[in-house]
Amino acid sequence: MLSATSKKAVPCPWEEEGLKDGTDLHAEYEDDDEWNESVHVPFSTERYSEEDMVKRSKDFYELLKKRRSVRFISDEPVPREVIDNVIKAAGTSPSGAHTEPWTFVVVNNKEVKHKIREIIEEEEEMNYMKRMGDRWVNDLKRLRTNWIKEYLDTAPYLILIFKQVYGILPDGKKKTHYYNEISVSIACGILLAALQNAGLVTVTTTPMNCGPRLRVLLERPANEKLLLLLPVGYPSKDATVPNLSRKPLNDIMVVI
Repeated sequence: MLSATSKKAVPCPWEEEGLKDGTDLHAEYEDDDEWNESVHVPFSTERYSEEDMVKRSKDFYELLKKRRSVRFISDEPVPREVIDNVIKAAGTSPSGAHTEPWTFVVVNNKEVKHKIREIIEEEEEMNYMKRMGDRWVNDLKRLRTNWIKEYLDTAPYLILIFKQVYGILPDGKKKTHYYNEISVSIACGILLAALQNAGLVTVTTTPMNCGPRLRVLLERPANEKLLLLLPVGYPSKDATVPNLSRKPLNDIMVVI
């Protein structure tokens, strides 16, 4: 029997090497004085009655409970101001050492959207046919999804979220972005909630093995790695979603 230290690691092709955090990679390039202490200012927030707190929290839950991953997206135009607002909301996310290590690339140019689709479908077909195991493919069957991504053409907007694995200081030095993947993931969660609040739909897509090509296509710098892609719009008239249920509270919460 293999010991814990000698067990062979199970390959996980969905974990891309280029997406790892890299928090410790660049500390040696920095000067201590790059991290200046911030001035603190008074803080206060609106206080609600317990009755209002319960109502607001329940209303917010009821709103998000309706959120679904929608793969059938209409080409009906969406006001640009709405997209600006939901990304501003995502930008309020907390981040490690307040580095804000995210870039939201918004694409509504039809030609660029189609190029993105071509890259993703080419790589996704390889994922389904060769790279990924049978179990992964079978797990996705119930969702009726495959490598054909028509929504990448039809959705009015594609939002590609890049994590900045390190920052670039004015003098060219690299600046550590602590816990950048966690920070950007939190921002993505806020973005999903903001889209639901605005009455829009999306489906979270993680284009495996596409990041480098999409980064070049979108002319992003080398310190940015693609984390997530969201096609955004209204659901098409014939949109369907899998008949799935969510875990009850007792299965996801432990009170101590």
